[in-house]
Amino acid sequence: MTKCKLEYIWLDGYKPTQSLRSKTKVIEDFSGSVLDAPLWCFDGSSTEQAPGNSSDCLLAPVAVFPDPVRRNGFLVMCEVMSPDGTPHPTNGRAQINDDDNDFWFGFEQEYTLWDLTTNRPLGFPLNGYPGPQGPYYCSVGAGKAYGRHIIEEHLDVCLDAGLNVEGINAEVLAGQWEFQVFTKGAKMAGDQTWVARYLLERVAEKHGVGINWHCKPMKGDWNGSGMHANFSNELMRTCGSKEVYEAICRAFEPRIKNHIDVYGADNHQRLTGQHETQSIDKFSYGVSDRGASIRIPIATVDRGWKGWLEDRRPASNADPYKVASEIIKTVKSAKLPTAVA
Repeated sequence: MTKCKLEYIWLDGYKPTQSLRSKTKVIEDFSGSVLDAPLWCFDGSSTEQAPGNSSDCLLAPVAVFPDPVRRNGFLVMCEVMSPDGTPHPTNGRAQINDDDNDFWFGFEQEYTLWDLTTNRPLGFPLNGYPGPQGPYYCSVGAGKAYGRHIIEEHLDVCLDAGLNVEGINAEVLAGQWEFQVFTKGAKMAGDQTWVARYLLERVAEKHGVGINWHCKPMKGDWNGSGMHANFSNELMRTCGSKEVYEAICRAFEPRIKNHIDVYGADNHQRLTGQHETQSIDKFSYGVSDRGASIRIPIATVDRGWKGWLEDRRPASNADPYKVASEIIKTVKSAKLPTAVA
């Protein structure tokens, strides 16, 4: 009999931003299939998800990945369920209406490596500031790229776990980086983004470095951190119609609040109309416009209006499940041209 270590991962009930939690279950001869991962429970009174006199919450496995660090280990992403088996109010995954995987998502997850001694981004001096932003984006070399050893290790463990991470790069703020996750299916996109976040926390923990997910970790003339959401459905991938794309973009404008409500805490500090953002209370879209709410990629236009859109508003601390859920609702509400509808 082989003892297998299953790391159950879930989201707690902390507000305004949920945190990752995990614990280990040891079982014999696990197949690696999510169907064979048993239901488990945890103390919800310790995670802001249940009162102490009725504290059990359920962990329902939804995705399993090989653990790239532990021998005979697996990472088990879970939904939180109430004792009666219904989705817990903190369960954003259950809100996604994409059971046929019609929607494809690519999340560009930005974050900042955080020096726990100085309580500032890695690369910032104890007092004062490094040189102004400009040389740090996609940078190479000491004094510009900070923490690359952590980033490279994170990329390796993500790929070893079977996550579809499609790239990494240094970002505009010193100590700020990005990874990109793409999957066919909104729920799986959320699963993989959360597991990639979990692995990043574990790698940084090993090196004594923190991960700051806040959307504006440094005030002033510094870029914030986002989680740009690239999305498409079958219609967008095949329509060949500028009119369809414009109809979908227009559907987002009356639903600004619906989106901002789930696009991350303190996003007003980031969405100011500066630093490659649109103001939080305004809506715009445009081809290749990184200052718009929705960017129409030039690749979509070059392919004859067959491709995807990018919502640039989600913050780095947003829940990808909730972001995907709201985008899907809006796309499905679009009033399409008669010939297409």
